[in-house]
Amino acid sequence: MLGALPKSAHPGAKKALAEIWNAESKDHALAAVTAFQAAYGAKFPKAAAKVTDDVEELLVFYDYPAEHWRHLRTTNPIESTFATVRHRTKVTKGPRSRAAGLAMAFKLIESAQSRWRAVNGAHLVALVRAGATFINGKLVKRPTESPVPTAA
Repeated sequence: MLGALPKSAHPGAKKALAEIWNAESKDHALAAVTAFQAAYGAKFPKAAAKVTDDVEELLVFYDYPAEHWRHLRTTNPIESTFATVRHRTKVTKGPRSRAAGLAMAFKLIESAQSRWRAVNGAHLVALVRAGATFINGKLVKRPTESPVPTAA
C-alpha cells in the first residue's frame, strides 16, 4: 500500500493505517478507514483504493475472538516458519531434486514446530470451528430455545 504513496506521505499514512489495524472495534476501524479515505483519497486515489476496496476482508478478524486477534493481525507465523527453510536451503545451496527439497522442507518445519508459540485462547478454537458468531471479539449469546414438550 505504501508503494502507491510518495515517501513524504509515508509517516502520516503509517499512523493512519495503524489506527485502522489497531482499532478496538470494527466500528472504530471503519471510522479510521473513512478518515484515511478523506485524508488520502483526493491526492492518492490508488493508495486509498487499496484500503477501501477490500475493507470487509481487511477487517474480518473482528469476527473472531479478541484473544485470537494478535495471531490474525500478523504474518509472522508464515514468515518465521519459512525463514527456517530459506536459511537452510541457502546454506546447503539448494536441494538436488524436488523430492529432496520437499523432504528437507518438511523435516525443517517439523523440527521448528516444537518452538512455536501456542495460540491465545486455545479453548475458543473449538467454538470458532463449530461456527459460533463473534462480534468485536465477544461471543454472541444465542437465545435459549424453549424446551421441546415430551409426550406423556
